[in-house]
Amino acid sequence: MTFSVSTNDSVTAKDPVRVIVVDDSAVIRGLISRAFIGLSDMKVVGSAANGEMAVSTLKRTPADVVILDIEMPVMDGLTAIPLLKAVDAGVQIVMASTLTQKNAEISLKAMSLGATDYVPKPTTDQMSGSNAEDFNRELIEKTRALGALARRRGVRPPTGLAEAPKVSLLSPKKPIVLRPLPLMFKPDVIAIGSSTGGPQALYELVKVLGNGLPQPIVMTQHMPAAFTKILAEHIARQCGVDCKEGEDGDVLKPGKYYLAPGDNHMLLVRNGIDVVVKITKDPPENFCRPAVDPMLRSLVPVYGKKILSVILTGMGADGCKGSEAVVQAGGAVVAQDEATSVVWGMPGAVAMAGVCSAVLPINQIGNAVRKLSAGGAL
Repeated sequence: MTFSVSTNDSVTAKDPVRVIVVDDSAVIRGLISRAFIGLSDMKVVGSAANGEMAVSTLKRTPADVVILDIEMPVMDGLTAIPLLKAVDAGVQIVMASTLTQKNAEISLKAMSLGATDYVPKPTTDQMSGSNAEDFNRELIEKTRALGALARRRGVRPPTGLAEAPKVSLLSPKKPIVLRPLPLMFKPDVIAIGSSTGGPQALYELVKVLGNGLPQPIVMTQHMPAAFTKILAEHIARQCGVDCKEGEDGDVLKPGKYYLAPGDNHMLLVRNGIDVVVKITKDPPENFCRPAVDPMLRSLVPVYGKKILSVILTGMGADGCKGSEAVVQAGGAVVAQDEATSVVWGMPGAVAMAGVCSAVLPINQIGNAVRKLSAGGAL
């Protein structure tokens, strides 16, 4: 079965992503703004020292992406989010927060209020060498991807233009070839990978999957260390399931959800009759730790052909090589479709690689996985 999709929407160099930087520290505003200097496809069009100023700035100066601090005087980031969305529903908001448990909780709440993503905000003494390079790379990649998303969702045109600039289609439509589901397929493990837009997609998926699946569910979401424990707690609470951050030596149990801890890879290994979690500090893959690929690769010698890989919204191609290994072993892959993905990078990569048995909207993936978990057909 084949169908066609667009593979890459972006903005052109003549039509740069417009960015507003919001932070009560002038030093941090400067550090963030300097990350975009020299980039023809991105431009800082405004800055603000608090949420109230950010709302006023957006009213005067249309933008595609707002990089928003959490704790500020006058008006904090959480208060500002719905007001910014009221000014422009299409604007994409990236929370910038320091890596604390409190800010992790606030950042996840911010995403439930309308923020799309987050970046770990560095301290001024961290903005040098590899720390600065890592921060700038992540900030630029996310801003570029979310700028394209904002254009697709109809952000207001720049001042003086009669209509919104057109999104540039950088590559033609390509067919997706779906792989037949293996005969008599029933997985012994379900593995989920996600990144940008992932928390909300995970909530929607896990609510449908619920408790009582006959397989354990292992998950890798690209997140910093302070965030993953909070995300696991949110999933458990919001979805009513048994979910925890994976710890070294955890024995996988049917129906239980295990989320890879931030800044660590989560692998699965055989220990006698049990399958246990192994946490490692192996080098990042695809610029990520945790990464989806090592988790998926580790499953192959343990579960063989009885693996179901589910790749959700996210930038880049993490999960593609791992999913290819799953399919080569006889397992199956399901990916989120482009229309419901915040960024169709990770799921798009596996879809274009021809390893998927299904490419589905997020609101259909849960029921499809439940059918497969019981040995049924798609």
